[in-house]
Amino acid sequence: MRPEDALHLRLDATSAVPLYAQIVDQVRALVASRALRRGDQLPSVRDLAASTQVNRNTAAKAYQILESEGVIETRQGHGCFVADAVPRWSKEERQRRIERSLDRTLVEAFHLEIPFEELVAIMERRARDFFKRQHPARK
Repeated sequence: MRPEDALHLRLDATSAVPLYAQIVDQVRALVASRALRRGDQLPSVRDLAASTQVNRNTAAKAYQILESEGVIETRQGHGCFVADAVPRWSKEERQRRIERSLDRTLVEAFHLEIPFEELVAIMERRARDFFKRQHPARK
């Protein structure tokens, strides 16, 4: 895959979410959905900044965060690539991160008045759909 074909990001300058965080979230989603795969080259910071119309520092910050999370890796003289899927955190840290994310979802569900059973059904459906995309041969 050519680096310029790798990312089709849609940033919302009016969002309360900072632009660098939008880039991080979208790249993480592309990797999780397998639209980006291990070893795929990403655009340079300069090219990412130009294609998304953000400051180079914003693009660099997004890449730094993605690299610190182990999502991408920088190869000196070659650019940025999607990293191998090797967890950088302990099992306990990974569970803490998921719990924090679920806590935010639970708070949102509370404010949207989503009943517990409906929330569980939504989570099961979304998880099933997500994992089917990851492992199409499995049921």
